[in-house]
Amino acid sequence: MPFFRLSEQIVFPPAHLARSDGLLCVGGDLSTQRLIHAYKNGIFPWFSEDEILLWWSPDPRLVIFPDNIHVSRSLKKKIKKIPFDIKLNTAFEQTIQSCAKNHNKKGTWILPNMIKAYTKLHKLGYAHSIEAWKKNNLVGGLYGISVGGSFFGESMFSFEKNASKITLVTLANFLKTHDFDLIDCQVTTQHLISMGAVEISRNSFLKIIKHSVKREDIKDIWNKNVSFS
Repeated sequence: MPFFRLSEQIVFPPAHLARSDGLLCVGGDLSTQRLIHAYKNGIFPWFSEDEILLWWSPDPRLVIFPDNIHVSRSLKKKIKKIPFDIKLNTAFEQTIQSCAKNHNKKGTWILPNMIKAYTKLHKLGYAHSIEAWKKNNLVGGLYGISVGGSFFGESMFSFEKNASKITLVTLANFLKTHDFDLIDCQVTTQHLISMGAVEISRNSFLKIIKHSVKREDIKDIWNKNVSFS
């Protein structure tokens, strides 16, 4: 099945028309309006430095339902010792840059234009970071987009063992408290499967977020003064 080429209009073809590898369309831009519209329709950008802008909607889709986050016994012990200070939205740009640095070993899709676009989303109250700090050093974290009752995870990093795992568990518990529907993990990794992520069909995913993203955005919960200690 061929992919689609976007025009200047902020519109996407239906996500279920994506190719078997998940690629749906190319082109467009990373404007705030286009990015939010994409997430609301189960689509996300993912491309390398030498590629045109690519938009994806994979099948199956990997998600974590906050109630089902899995914490191993060994990780529970680590969490009880509180090895890190977990903070919210205190260093978004540093978090996304750290994610890019972490992926540079294998090549990253978190390019300067992506960092600029998502930093703008953060300033507008859509993009958020959960951070692990140790002795005033950022050692792990993740970032993603919150729309309605869904959190669309983008990337995570860990410069110290278990740092990203603990931020993910913290995020899941935080979202469970606020009755979020799911955390979108996009594509399957064994690391996320081990933490309770499950594959669902693209159609099932689209049905869930169709209603979830229509819920009122509760931006006031993403206050940088929230304490997780």
